[in-house]
Amino acid sequence: MPSDREGAERRVRTDWRDHRHLVGALGRMEAVRHGRAAVFGFDAAGALAAARANEELGLPGTPTAAVTALMDKAALRARSNALHPARPVSFARCGRADALPFVTTLIGYPCVIKPRAGADGEGVRLVRDESEARAAAHGYPEVTDLLVEEYLEGPELTVEAHSRAGHHRILGWARRLDPPGPAAPAPGLTASGHALPVALPPRSAEGVRALVRAVLDLARHRDGPSHTGVVLTPSGPRLLGAHARPGPEEFAGLLRLAHGIDVLGLALATGLGLPEPARVPRPRTAHTGLRYVDFPPGRLDGVRAALAAARAVPGVARVQLEIPPGALVRRAPTGARHHAYVLATAPTAGSLARTLDRAATLLRAADCRVPQPDGFA
Repeated sequence: MPSDREGAERRVRTDWRDHRHLVGALGRMEAVRHGRAAVFGFDAAGALAAARANEELGLPGTPTAAVTALMDKAALRARSNALHPARPVSFARCGRADALPFVTTLIGYPCVIKPRAGADGEGVRLVRDESEARAAAHGYPEVTDLLVEEYLEGPELTVEAHSRAGHHRILGWARRLDPPGPAAPAPGLTASGHALPVALPPRSAEGVRALVRAVLDLARHRDGPSHTGVVLTPSGPRLLGAHARPGPEEFAGLLRLAHGIDVLGLALATGLGLPEPARVPRPRTAHTGLRYVDFPPGRLDGVRAALAAARAVPGVARVQLEIPPGALVRRAPTGARHHAYVLATAPTAGSLARTLDRAATLLRAADCRVPQPDGFA
């Protein structure tokens, strides 16, 4: 696979989405032939491709069955409901978009619609009544594979874990921050960021750990990273979703900044049978946060000056632009994708919020010039 990662010793150019070509290209490498290698994928599609390649090449790694078990939201919901039979999460599958108004009525409002095998929040919608369900139906193919489930009310945690030989170690969790405004928060929809630490009563904290470990056991996930969403409902922690891969780059950066944990380093060490990496140095501050930033439609000019100003805010550790300077922003990003993000630390939760607000405001001050009508695609 093409790789520009620092430290890469050799690049193998192939279409990693083509299983036959990927296995053929990797199988010619000496380290792979002698079993001294592993294939890694750090997003939804990449994790599945890596698992399939490892199995065919006889290399260590998360089994394909474990990856797919966590990707199948309907099967995972049914399995996880067995963990709390007294108060399971109501859900139903829907194979036709025009049936959504009927199915959502069965579940009750508000409820959440999501693709059965989706990732990164794509296609996830909150509906509060039948009229919203009818409107949502137009956003899916006529014949589809959807999951409709009850809206889980309560704070949402994003939990990062790492497994080795079936032992699941909880690396940390952060609370999801919802966008400001009158709309009710919804699991799986766009977050404004994440923050930690999250102070939980001991019983709740143990419940979160137990749920994540039990879900990973149900999927037979034994080795490697995982990324799990949990909602703290009045009935106790409930699963939102889980993946056999690390969280996105910015979330890994958040844990690195807060706890000194190298999530990707752990994944590589486990896959290659190496000792765990040492914790990285981190600032001695009590609170760490991540804030997403999106830009309005227009040509993104003046962003370099805005980046410099945001990076100069005391407490800001990183400001990352995910689109090129001067790019044409045509529409708001979807799912969990964003145009930029800010990582920061501060001694208190209030000062952290002010630091993130200040940096985000400076970044949004980039001059987004709206082009003439013929400039839009």
